[in-house]
Amino acid sequence: MGQEQLKVLDALDSAKTQWYHFTAIVIAGMGFFTDAYDLFCISMVTKLLGRIYYHVEGSPKPGSLPPNVSAAVNGVALCGTLTGQLFFGWLGDKLGRKKVYGMTLMVMVICSIASGLSFGRDAKSVMTTLCFFRFWLGFGIGGDYPLSATIMSEYANKKTRGAFIAAVFAMQGFGILTGGVFAIMVSAIFNSIHKAPAYMVNPGLSTPPQADYVWRVILMFGAIPAALTFYSRMKMPETARYTALVAKNAAQAASDMSKVMQVDIESEEKKVETIAKSSANSFGLFSKEFLRRHGLHLFGTTSTWFLLDIAFYSQNLFQKDIFSAIGWIPAAPTMNAVQEVFKIARAQTLIALCSTVPGYWFTVFFIDRIGRFRIQLMGFFFMTAFMLAIAIPYGYWMKHLMGFVILYSLTFFFANFGPNATTFVVPAEIFPARLRSTCHGISAAAGKLGAMVGAFGFLYLAQNQDPSKTDAGYPAGIGVQNSLYVLAGVNLLGLVCTFFVPESKGKSLEEMSRETEGDEDTKPTEEEA
Repeated sequence: MGQEQLKVLDALDSAKTQWYHFTAIVIAGMGFFTDAYDLFCISMVTKLLGRIYYHVEGSPKPGSLPPNVSAAVNGVALCGTLTGQLFFGWLGDKLGRKKVYGMTLMVMVICSIASGLSFGRDAKSVMTTLCFFRFWLGFGIGGDYPLSATIMSEYANKKTRGAFIAAVFAMQGFGILTGGVFAIMVSAIFNSIHKAPAYMVNPGLSTPPQADYVWRVILMFGAIPAALTFYSRMKMPETARYTALVAKNAAQAASDMSKVMQVDIESEEKKVETIAKSSANSFGLFSKEFLRRHGLHLFGTTSTWFLLDIAFYSQNLFQKDIFSAIGWIPAAPTMNAVQEVFKIARAQTLIALCSTVPGYWFTVFFIDRIGRFRIQLMGFFFMTAFMLAIAIPYGYWMKHLMGFVILYSLTFFFANFGPNATTFVVPAEIFPARLRSTCHGISAAAGKLGAMVGAFGFLYLAQNQDPSKTDAGYPAGIGVQNSLYVLAGVNLLGLVCTFFVPESKGKSLEEMSRETEGDEDTKPTEEEA
């Protein structure tokens, strides 16, 4: 027979929603707010960087970042994030969630400020230092993924755990929204103080010297929300599940949670010792036992996150064309440098407001009602359907752009009310406590690998088939319509891989991982086999 659940863990599982739950959501969520702000704000200032540092005298078009520089500036943070997810995920299981949690935040604060201070006057030195600091910014952001998800899952009760973890992730939406709103404010203020003519009127004066401060202020603002939550993160006690099941200190776990929940909880040293001695709870990540118990689960969480992020980060494919075609972003020569930042930020804010933010909160509301599996399946299904609905009559939508925008928005609404949220939630629930942060980090890193494929692979793939019509510096590709077919196939594959992911709705974390069971219970049940 399996062991009876530890009282401290049982108390957490059955606790009513209390103030400490909301405190944990805010503390973990502000990290994600900052993550999203820092990752997405760069896309609003890349055009400006091109105008400032790559201006070509006599050119009919404003300066733009060369393809390799653009890829580096936009992609280096993703590389850092992937590395940070693996490193801090592993460290979170080795040293404890709390010890590592403050480290990630300090890295983010320092590198946000340093990104804006990128020194030098010429293009090469500014871009090199910007890329250097954005890599390490991404490294800190990467740590936030496994740690925030793991901390929230280990603090939550089993009835509303999905909603709590999804709420932390949903703070990304507000981070993206705040990035857009702040960029609108900064560019509007600079434009009113330092008036400049459009590029077509006077190319030299269309980028005032003060425009160099605009991108720096926007990037540095990301340090503020991270710094504000540092003290609160340091005050949080270590999660009871880590203290009891990994550090094997039942008395400390009971003491910490008694203070947090304001109830008396008995410490059960003997029961913790029994669980610790069980060979069922001593296998490592690279063991046959892990492969037998959780191998397919890890394949499910990594493959679905990888495939989702290919589609999710490929959205930049259409944005510039859509925004330009419907007049949200006029032709670059008709604006000055700061006006262009304003228009891009406004367009991205509208998309975030209409599809990104609502999608996240639909997941928060429904995840504990209809379950992770169904939401993920539904999300991938509708993403496939809407991608095909855009791709098949692509020529028609190029003449009826509002229809295109609606379908495009729906695709990303169902990404967020779907796999974009569930791929974050599930890895924090289904693995043993001593490997939970590591496995979440591996799953998240697979996602970032997909993000790189989506953001850069499709940037090349979606180029016009006619070499004379490609963007400057890019070779011919397969075109946007064919790229949409490929993306629909990616989403369909994500739907298939979802069947490797177990449903964790309403179950305790120990029930999913079976880590409080004795040796005699190590064989898989029929349901898991």
